[in-house]
Amino acid sequence: MAIPGRELYDDPRFFAGYRRLRETRSGLNEVLEIPALARLLPDVSGASVVDLGCGAGALARRLAGAGAAHVLGVDASARMLALARPHPGVGYLRADLETLALRPGSADLVVSSLALHYVADYTGLVARIATWLRPGGRLVFSVEHPVCTARDPMAGWVRAGRAGDAGHDDRVWAVDDYADEGPRTQTWFVDGVLKYHRRVSTLVNGLLAAGLALLAVVEPVPDPDEVDRRPDLADELRRPSFLMLAAQRPRHAAASDGGPPAPRQDSGTPSVR
Repeated sequence: MAIPGRELYDDPRFFAGYRRLRETRSGLNEVLEIPALARLLPDVSGASVVDLGCGAGALARRLAGAGAAHVLGVDASARMLALARPHPGVGYLRADLETLALRPGSADLVVSSLALHYVADYTGLVARIATWLRPGGRLVFSVEHPVCTARDPMAGWVRAGRAGDAGHDDRVWAVDDYADEGPRTQTWFVDGVLKYHRRVSTLVNGLLAAGLALLAVVEPVPDPDEVDRRPDLADELRRPSFLMLAAQRPRHAAASDGGPPAPRQDSGTPSVR
């Protein structure tokens, strides 16, 4: 059985494993994804920010601490939001990204960390995000790299079966069915984790089709000192784990009424935690 992203983090078995991973800081988030994403973010002083897939709110609180006027953290998981510590500059909203509706022209920055590969309708979400941004506003997000999501199931490293010296690492990262976009399953703490594979071109062209200007494409890799401290990070030099994109709404876009991001009243108001 496949577990959609909107349900995944409320699965008690998955949640327990994921929480251990983050608490021990043994994953790739802290060493690769978080610092690389931070380098892509603009100055948020006085900004209205939306964090899509905010989880327990760590990024939202960092942005508020960096001077954002208001951060709206959005997540579908009640378990994750229950862990979110309060902050005077952060509000939390439980909502599904597939249907989330915010006031047009109300955000200076929309950011998302490793959440959009759980969204089935990427182009639809990006089109909505473009309307939420004020002129000059930015979208910055990370996803699992399409090299990692291509195979179904997402099986990771495989043995090449090559003969070699004793101790030779014969693992390779197999990429298959790259052009066949759509749902993929993965065993990650539990079986049947559902994600969506898209080509790099699809991710980029979705931004352009929404009227956004591409600012950056980043595939973070560890530096030599990091590899010395954690030899397992050498694998990140053999294939990329993450892809990050930054885009901007043109500054000549029509002005809006502004105000902090808020759920559209005509679409119903999801509960705020």
